[in-house]
Amino acid sequence: MGDSEQFALLVLLASAVGIVAVLSSRLTARLKVPSPAIVLAGAAVAVEVVPGIHAPGHATVGRVVTVALVCVLFDGGMQIGWSRIRAAWRTVAVVGVLGTFLTAAAVAAIAHAVLGSGWYVAMLVATAVAPTDPAVVFSVLGRLQVPGRAGTIIAGESGANDPVGIALMASLVAAGGVGAGAFAHAAGEFLLQMAVGAAVGVAGGRSLVWFTRRVALPAEGLYPVRTLAGAMLVFGVASVAHGSGFLAVLLAGIALGDEPAPYKREIEAFHSALASLGEIVAFVVLGLTVRLADLVRPDVLLPGLAVAAALALVVRPAVVGPLLARSGLARNERAFVLFAGLKGAVPILLGGYLFDAHVHGATRDYSVVVVVVVLSVVVEGSLVPSVARALRLPVRGVHGAPRARR
Repeated sequence: MGDSEQFALLVLLASAVGIVAVLSSRLTARLKVPSPAIVLAGAAVAVEVVPGIHAPGHATVGRVVTVALVCVLFDGGMQIGWSRIRAAWRTVAVVGVLGTFLTAAAVAAIAHAVLGSGWYVAMLVATAVAPTDPAVVFSVLGRLQVPGRAGTIIAGESGANDPVGIALMASLVAAGGVGAGAFAHAAGEFLLQMAVGAAVGVAGGRSLVWFTRRVALPAEGLYPVRTLAGAMLVFGVASVAHGSGFLAVLLAGIALGDEPAPYKREIEAFHSALASLGEIVAFVVLGLTVRLADLVRPDVLLPGLAVAAALALVVRPAVVGPLLARSGLARNERAFVLFAGLKGAVPILLGGYLFDAHVHGATRDYSVVVVVVVLSVVVEGSLVPSVARALRLPVRGVHGAPRARR
């Protein structure tokens, strides 16, 4: 088979996967399983049974998922907007930053016990599974209308703690250990990334708003392309300046969210579709790295079950619960926020840092992270509507109406 035929086969497989992933939304409505779980499982099965499909390298996975997450976070920021986040930003900041640190510390103790690994490896695994995931949260909650500030806090937390988790993981890998000097180095790197990312995000968001309003373009279709380029520019500037590009993109999206601008509806529709594509791409690529045989090994499955159960039933209520005490949420709303801390693409992406850290048993620990994510998406994600009804939250489904024929 020549190069052109191989490329055509690649295009064929990619397009087939895309169609199946899009149609999986119909299947999820029947099975009550979030579409990311089906996409992840489908990719994992495909790499095992379809000749010619191979797991990509972790560097390639990181780059592809990073671009996908930029699209997801920017769209998530636009959906939240400053008007919604204004009343809840303190809670979002506390839960997103302090909650991530405390969750990572608590899970590290559990991982140290159930994995039998050193504290450095346990901290890496815990940092990987600590953040909630915007791709899964927006996918699940995108079909539900959550009243009050509960939905804003869930969405804001999933957007805020991903930059925190990614910056913390990068700092730990750079530090290379858990000693006093390593922690001091990690803390310095983390603070630098957060400060630079926030500054670039705020400045970039304001600049993007001004540019979108003041500079006219010759064609309607160019306006969404400009905002996409602007979001990528914000991410690139923050990253080159040693800041958190993910935090910068989220803040830029929030800045643009409520602002009136030419062709705003078209811009929002474009980025919503792009975020959906990014979600599909992220879970397909991550699914290709999953080895199904590894997930059912006793030394992977049992620790994964233990960490997932402890994280959902013990750690998150004990850590995040007190941080929500002064949020102004009703008791049932707080319970829903605690339950909806879903894991997804970001924890799997962070699990890939285990290979960069060159730790012993990285393959097993990466598989443990995948088990935690799968359980969170399948079990917790599937139960979100039922839990909302059990808590007597007035949650209702959101269904887009098709455009009428001409």
